Amino acid sequence: MLIAGDDIAVEPERRRTSLHVKAAAVHHPWILTLDVRGLPHRWINWQAACHYYALDMVAWSVGRSDFHFVGGISRATGERSEITANSIIAIKGRNYRPDSHSIVPPLNNRELFHRDKYICAYCGYGFSGNVLTREHIVPVSQGGRDVWMNVVTACRPCNQRKSGRTPEQARMPLLYAPYVPNKAEYLILCNRNILADQMDFLARHLPRQSRLHLP
Repeated sequence: MLIAGDDIAVEPERRRTSLHVKAAAVHHPWILTLDVRGLPHRWINWQAACHYYALDMVAWSVGRSDFHFVGGISRATGERSEITANSIIAIKGRNYRPDSHSIVPPLNNRELFHRDKYICAYCGYGFSGNVLTREHIVPVSQGGRDVWMNVVTACRPCNQRKSGRTPEQARMPLLYAPYVPNKAEYLILCNRNILADQMDFLARHLPRQSRLHLP
């Protein structure tokens, strides 16, 4: 995989990668941060990663991809600043509660469609995102809530056919069950450009019912 920005190119699957950083914006993979126990926390950009490295806040790293950033030249020493950032880093002082890994992530259509693999829960066909809708299993008009456990992905025709009824009332049984993504799955759902080593790490933290597990 080759990711380029301006006249800069970076090949993240190699163990050592050189990247000369300019003042202009650089398109670059997100870096996965962990707490000191190794639990996934969030995605950060390369600038934030360099900030943690500069402040000596990186406790350890486990990724297979390194990115080498070259900055400006110091007037005092005449030397150019350099930082090598890993694709997966644990941050010192970050030690979240054990239950923080299971905090319910925010619900939005992009992650919902990704959770359900862009497949309609009623007809079973796959669609592009612009044809899909967020469908409430128990309709809002009947007291249903806008939460992960009450929503599935549905194509517009199926959504219109079901209308303000429950699946039982509409005689449209669900083809799969909804579930709440955990933190690791949500991090996968919200990043379309995950590196192979980051995906391998997050996959080890997926819930058993996750549809993101490889067959």
